[in-house]
Parts: sequence; structure tokens; C-alpha cells
Amino acid sequence: MGIEVVVEGLTKSFGKQNIWQDVSLTLPAGEVSVMLGPSGTGKTVFLKSIIGLLKPEKGRVLINGVDMVNSPEREIMETRKLFGLMFQDGALFGSMSLFDNIAFPLREHTRKKESEIRRIVMERIDIVGLLGAEEKLPGEISGGMRKRAGLARALVLDPQIILCDEPDSGLDPVRTAYLSQLLIDLNAQIDATMLIVTHNLDIAATVPDNMGMLFCRNLVTFGPREVLLTSDMPVVSQFLAGRREGPIGMSEEKDAATLAAEQTNGHGYATGPRTVVPQLEPSPGMPVRQAALRRRERVISMMGQLPEAARTAIMNSYTPTLDGGRR
Repeated sequence: MGIEVVVEGLTKSFGKQNIWQDVSLTLPAGEVSVMLGPSGTGKTVFLKSIIGLLKPEKGRVLINGVDMVNSPEREIMETRKLFGLMFQDGALFGSMSLFDNIAFPLREHTRKKESEIRRIVMERIDIVGLLGAEEKLPGEISGGMRKRAGLARALVLDPQIILCDEPDSGLDPVRTAYLSQLLIDLNAQIDATMLIVTHNLDIAATVPDNMGMLFCRNLVTFGPREVLLTSDMPVVSQFLAGRREGPIGMSEEKDAATLAAEQTNGHGYATGPRTVVPQLEPSPGMPVRQAALRRRERVISMMGQLPEAARTAIMNSYTPTLDGGRR
């Protein structure tokens, strides 16, 4: 099973520019979480801070008792082996075949024999649907295939935490749908804790157990997916609807005068009740997602703390199974 990741009071700046401040959240063990936000809100910086590649000025990231911000470098390096990281562009070596790209972490960080490396690599290639392409170079395949190769490489060290940085960037809607299903199937198979950074609304609506949003140097919200998907907060409503009217501007947040003018001109932010589409299920033949079962118990236990719209959405999604069935 995956490992819980606890983020407490994280603050990061570059020089005088504050990226985000006092971010606190918990990624539940084995569940899939998504972090949304407009471009430039520091989502990738957040991923790199979790894995210890960037050092926030304040706060902690606790994984198995190790603080990825403040612990000794030796402990951070050891804990980093629990992670698999999928970069935006796949980050593949152009002169290496897909097989050698995917085998790279095993050859770099383990002393496994080549026969064992081949077995592991081919298993991962099969999981991401790239059998037959293992001898191709990254330049000879599509962007979607490069993404899947990057995901296979992230899996070879059997990570318990997987971080995906905009896995949909550069993909058309059909390939994004295939990737979304692949991420759910992967979670069903290996039960790893997953955090996906994206601004793709299709992934956000159908993949995660939990959702958060970064905007204006703050974590707007983080919790069960239904909380964000039914939120009436102006910034959330604007983002989910893809509208120009609202707090998000072209470069950063709009000033108060612009917002007031939009309201005066009748461009309100209320969208009415939003339908929460069902979360993706594993493909036929895949195991039941243990994370979904744990998540159901966890969310039902916290119903009293959630907004009414989120409670209604949760009850609607679980109603057929609350009588003893299994979702």
C-alpha cells in the first residue's frame, strides 16, 4: 500500500517572489489526488518540494517520519527511493531506446542482474501498453507514447508514491482519456499514493479521490473530490467552468476594480448546482481499487464536516452501495 504524505505549513519563495505560503494538506495513503491551479501558480514547484528537490523556507513534508525539508540529506535521499516521478515531457534520453530509458533507474540505483532488469522493464512496458515499441527511440514515437514510457520508468523501482507533473500536456482529448484510465488501472494494480498536477478539467473531474487548488499564493482548498467539484467559491467556479469572468486574470489575479465592474455588469459567478460525474472505475479484469474502499469509509466518517452540496454528491455516488454492495 502507498504511504501517507503530510504537508504542514509549507512556504516557498524565489528571492522576493512568494510562490505559495502556509500550504497544509494530507495525501491519504494509496489514494489518487489532483492539484489544480491556473498556469504559474507553482504546482510543479509544489511537487519538487514534496520530493525534496526544492527547499521551502518554512514547513515540513513528513513521509514515514522523515521530513523532506529539514531532515539530514542522507535520510531524504533514502526516502526519495519511495517515489516515482513522471515529468511533463517524459524527460527521456533521446539517444536511448525506450527499453534503456526505462531500465535506467534500475541500472543506476540497484545491483540487479540484466536478466532481472529485463523482466521488470518488460512488465512495466506491458502495464503502460508499449509492448513492441521497446527498441524505438523517443524521437520515433508519439507524445502520448513518450508519456507512457515516462510513466513506465517511474514504476520500475516499485514506488509507493507517484508524482505526475501535467501528464496530459501536449495530448489530444482521446489520448488524455486513455491516460486517465491508465492512471486508475495503475492505482488498482499497485495501490500507490498518487499526486497528479494538472489543469486538465477532464482528468480533474474523473480521476482523483481528492482534489486541491492553488491560486494567488494560497491553497484554496483540498479534500474529497466532491468538495471542490461542487464548490461555489468564485475562483473554483471560474476555473471549472473555463470562464473569463472571475478572479483569475490573464497574468495573475484581477484587481478589485475589475472584479467590481464584472459584478456591476451582471457577470456574476454563481453557476448553480454542478453535476459531479462518476469517478472512473478500473478496466474489466483489473482488481478492485482498495483505495476506493478505504476512501469510502474515510469520507463517510467525515460527512458532518463537509458542505451540504458535497455531502449530497457523495451520497448520490454511494447510494447504490451503502446497502452492503461494493463499489
